[in-house]
Amino acid sequence: MTMHEANIVVFLANLLTILLSARIFGEAAERWGQPAVLGELLGGVVLGFGFFSFFHPNDPALTLMAEFGVILLLFETGINSDLSELLRVGPVSLAVACVGMLVPFALGYGIMALSGRGGMEGVFVGAALTATSVGITARVLSDMGKIKTPEAQIILGAAVIDDILGIILLSTLQAVAASGTFAWTAAARTALLAVMFLALALWLGPRLSRSLVGWVERMRGRGILITSAVCFAFALALLAHAVGTALIVGAFTAGALLAGTDKREDIDGALKPLADVFVPIFFVMVGAKVRLSEYNPFIPGNLGMIGLAAALVVLAVGGKLASGWAVRTSGLNRWRVGIGMIPRGEVGLIFAQIGLASGMIGFSLYAAVVGMVVVTTFLAPPLLRRAFS
Repeated sequence: MTMHEANIVVFLANLLTILLSARIFGEAAERWGQPAVLGELLGGVVLGFGFFSFFHPNDPALTLMAEFGVILLLFETGINSDLSELLRVGPVSLAVACVGMLVPFALGYGIMALSGRGGMEGVFVGAALTATSVGITARVLSDMGKIKTPEAQIILGAAVIDDILGIILLSTLQAVAASGTFAWTAAARTALLAVMFLALALWLGPRLSRSLVGWVERMRGRGILITSAVCFAFALALLAHAVGTALIVGAFTAGALLAGTDKREDIDGALKPLADVFVPIFFVMVGAKVRLSEYNPFIPGNLGMIGLAAALVVLAVGGKLASGWAVRTSGLNRWRVGIGMIPRGEVGLIFAQIGLASGMIGFSLYAAVVGMVVVTTFLAPPLLRRAFS
């Protein structure tokens, strides 16, 4: 066997192992009433034990596929973002989103500063606590038949705003990680670039997206719609990178623009099979990088990390519950809104992965952040069911 053939065999074996783990553990999680993303994360943790000698969490090819999965995930998130609905509940949702970002960020940075680990680590932990998973909350509310309630609409609107602000924050953190030092001026510049890119794209983009759809309708080739949509996402991602912000900002923007066309449902339906293959790779790879030995309380030095993880869970829950009190409209249940903002889910995992890959945090802090994401994601469904019952 040649070296080239050997590399292909190892790559296919890795891919087969990852996809099977994602499907098996994801299915088990859903049968237990939990989001599939938690199962995929657990599947990665199991692979990280080293049962398969050919599997390496830091393999460059697998890392690239995981990054591609993130781009598809943000593109899909943009397609499922209803900007018109967001504008309808905009003022209240904006207040909830802002409180739900500022309070957790301040709490996260504060606890790191008190432990003598401010600076980049403090900024990263604060940023990781700001995330909200719109997908998990939407799934639970939809299953309960409560998706049309006023509180649910406020939650979903605030979660979408959180996504947008979180993407801007992610872009800023990536730029900070690339420079190796944290400077408020550089961070503000990157954040401003991301905001300007989003605003300009949302202003000019509708014409471009409608022209794209009109051009596609005249084509007859197989798969032309999904190919054109993905190319549009890649083009905006590259444009976002060219102007100095993150690839994921462009991918999300492309999805949000196509969501305003009459081909939204068709694109979403065609994208799902592609996302179902590549997005789970990202979550499995995130789980595979978790070292369970970090959670062993009998190993000297681990108690500090375990205590930090527990504190982050408390701050993560408390910070999002505080966002519910930004609702000043009488007759609305503030607790429902706050609970709906708790789950971090896939958004929190993206923060954790970027922090580890960029070198902003080490494996110990990575384990603490992933632990916080998992616990808050587990807590959200039963708390939501209780709050809305």
